[in-house]
Amino acid sequence: MSIGPAAVLFFAGAAVTLGASWIVVSRIERVGSRLGASEALLGLVSALAADAPEITSSVSALTAHRGAVGAGVVIGSNVFNLAALLGVGSVVAGAVALHRRVVVLEGVLALWVALACTVMVAGLVTAAVGLLLVLVALVPYAAVAAFDRTSWWRRWARASTWRRWLTRALWEEELELAAVIHPRRGRPRDALVAVVFLAVVVAASVTMERSASSLGIRLGVPGIVIGALVLAAATSLPNMVAAIYWARRGRGTAMLSTAFNSNALNVAAGLLLPAVLLGTGHRSGLETLVVVWYGGLTAVVVGLAYASRGLGRTAGWLIIAAYGAFVAALVWLA
Repeated sequence: MSIGPAAVLFFAGAAVTLGASWIVVSRIERVGSRLGASEALLGLVSALAADAPEITSSVSALTAHRGAVGAGVVIGSNVFNLAALLGVGSVVAGAVALHRRVVVLEGVLALWVALACTVMVAGLVTAAVGLLLVLVALVPYAAVAAFDRTSWWRRWARASTWRRWLTRALWEEELELAAVIHPRRGRPRDALVAVVFLAVVVAASVTMERSASSLGIRLGVPGIVIGALVLAAATSLPNMVAAIYWARRGRGTAMLSTAFNSNALNVAAGLLLPAVLLGTGHRSGLETLVVVWYGGLTAVVVGLAYASRGLGRTAGWLIIAAYGAFVAALVWLA
């Protein structure tokens, strides 16, 4: 494929992916609302739907034995999410307040997933073990988020100190999520629309990945750069737009929850599960740099958010600067 047609296909795929992703997320939220799902569970499912471009692009690359591109899309998207959702969001808002319980609840999961991803990419454990490590934390979190806050739940929560703490953290998280996730009650056709546009997202994402990889080969750009910078940014733009919207409304918890949940689901569904089924493919060796930056920046964000009970403009610029340094280091080394 020549450079001109490949570039056209890439930008067309990116535009279609972005538009279709919004439709998928909105319809899934409506269906979840009709089924009576909690705000925390709706946020988790919406994050998974919004991650469809990254996950599809990664799977497309791995099936073509472009392991560096596949790993780069997922891990690079996670670094971009931290900068775009939390860094840019904090700068736009000036400051966003966060409950410390929510920071601990979301932060522990985010750090655990980043650690599991790091040890797998570094070759210390297999992809299957890495996936198991992620699911050990992610499945209980999703299960607790799915619980209806009934009288049974309240009786269970009062049974011990840690249960009361967990209940309080979930309540504080849902308090803000309810203000930003307010879908209309869905109808049966919303499920059909979601399925149709999800197929569109998958097709457009595959087109985007293959055209970007073709461009990279013809221009001599390493696969890790194509994945971790070009595709990662293109597939994560919807999250950045949503973060700016929430930041202007002072919804810091929604920003934090979306960033960390999106990253966790990216790793599980976009990297580890495909790696178990398809193998990791050929890699360039620079994935270690990308994954270490992802883990380190996650730890920095959690530390800043906990220490200051939120993220201010200075913290936002620091996160953005860290992403800029990541881009510079990866381009220089690649």
